Formats: sequence, structure tokens, C-alpha cells
Amino acid sequence: MDLIKTKNRPISLRFVRELHEKLMNQARSSHFCDPGEFRKSQNWIGGTKPDNARFVPPPVVEMHQALNDLEHFIHQKDNILTFIKAGIIHSQFETIHPFLDGNGRTGRMLITFYLHQEELLDRPVLFLSSFFKKHQELYYEKLASYHNGKASEWIEFFLDGVIEIANEAMDIAHKITELREQDMAKIQALGKRASESAILILPKLYGQPVVNVALIQRWTGFTRITAQAAINRFIDLGILMPKNKDKKYGRSYIYKTYIDIFSD
Repeated sequence: MDLIKTKNRPISLRFVRELHEKLMNQARSSHFCDPGEFRKSQNWIGGTKPDNARFVPPPVVEMHQALNDLEHFIHQKDNILTFIKAGIIHSQFETIHPFLDGNGRTGRMLITFYLHQEELLDRPVLFLSSFFKKHQELYYEKLASYHNGKASEWIEFFLDGVIEIANEAMDIAHKITELREQDMAKIQALGKRASESAILILPKLYGQPVVNVALIQRWTGFTRITAQAAINRFIDLGILMPKNKDKKYGRSYIYKTYIDIFSD
């Protein structure tokens, strides 16, 4: 996400609003989510009204005070371990529930941006969403424990998620390294001219694994004919494959082996 450079912009309430606006404008959401704006009315979780809800966040006035306290906590210099503090920031944000919709996705991204800001991640790439979704009922149960003063139960669950996702990320990184070495070997076996042009393309596929002729032209400066020839060479090597075989014009090509690593 190119929304915010956390190295240059500390996490603030304005940051949170901009993050929410970006997330809600890029995803399907309710018509009443008010992207980028803190709620101006009471909300609740579960049930049909606050009286029978599973959880009722603080009223608007108290919400603003709680958000100010959270912002102060984020920047406060203390002895709390960073991963534990990230877990507290997330659970406190979800407790405050400052938006009409999209609190979950915003709160999950806050974890990643906070760890990036604190320089535990070179890039904001550690996402716990899959862990929370995989253990959704337990996630809500542990958040409820936090609401009821049992913060340690939530923190233990949160740290289990960090460990699991970090291990998965290392496994993915290892598989990507192996694939890159295999495909680079295929390219180096080509003739000198063909391998030189292919080497211009392969590294960029890891950031953009679905390409077309126009994109290859932008990357390399090749003519349309030369760009198509390079794509055909990648197909012959088993690196790319047509994404839409039935389409005669404007075809896209996909680095499927690479993409499949993330769905294993």
C-alpha cells in the first residue's frame, strides 16, 4: 500500500482515518461506513440494539478520549515488548471501535504498520488476517477476554498468531528463493542475447506476476514484436502461461508457479 510511509509519518489519528478511507474505498463496504471519518453515533457488535448486543463500544465523547489515549500509548516510550504492544494496540482499537464499519480491517493493518514503524519489519508485510480468520471464533473469544480484563489471554493468542504467520512467511520466502534460482538457471541456459533480455524481465515478475505485452514494453523499452517474443520465450521455459487463452487480443500472462506459492 503506497498510502503512507511510516518511516516518515508516525502513526496518528489522522493516519488512522486516512488508512480507513483507503481501505474502505478499495473494498466492498456498507453505504454508511463514512470512509475516513470517526463515528458520530453509538455502534454495537451483535444483537439488534445496544441492550442485547454482544459488545457495546464507548459512546462518542468517551471514544474520542480513548482514541487520544491510544495515540499517546502508541508513541509513549516504555518497556513493553514491541510485539506485545502491537497486540495491545490492536485489541484496544477494536474495543474503541471508532468507525461505523471497517474497524477489523483497519485494526489489522495497524498491527503491520506499527511493527514497520518500530523497525521490526523492513517492509509492512506481516499480516495476521489469515490467522484471525482461521481461528475466527477464538479471535472473538480472546478479544472478549481482553474486554473483561483478561489481557494475558488475548496476548498469548496474539503472539501465537505472530509465530505462526512468521513461520509461514519464512517458508514462502524459502520457496520463492528456490523458484527464482530454478528460473534463473533456465534463463542462463539461453543464448547470450536472449538471456540478457530475459534477465530484465524476471526480477520484475515478483512484484507484478501478471503481465501483458504493453507492460513488458514499459519495463524494457522493447518493441511490441520483441516484447511478445520475450513472453513467448518465458512460456517455452514454463515460467509464464496465458491467463486468458480464449482471448485473441490484449492477452495477459501469469507467473502461475510463483502465485501458487502463496496459496499452498
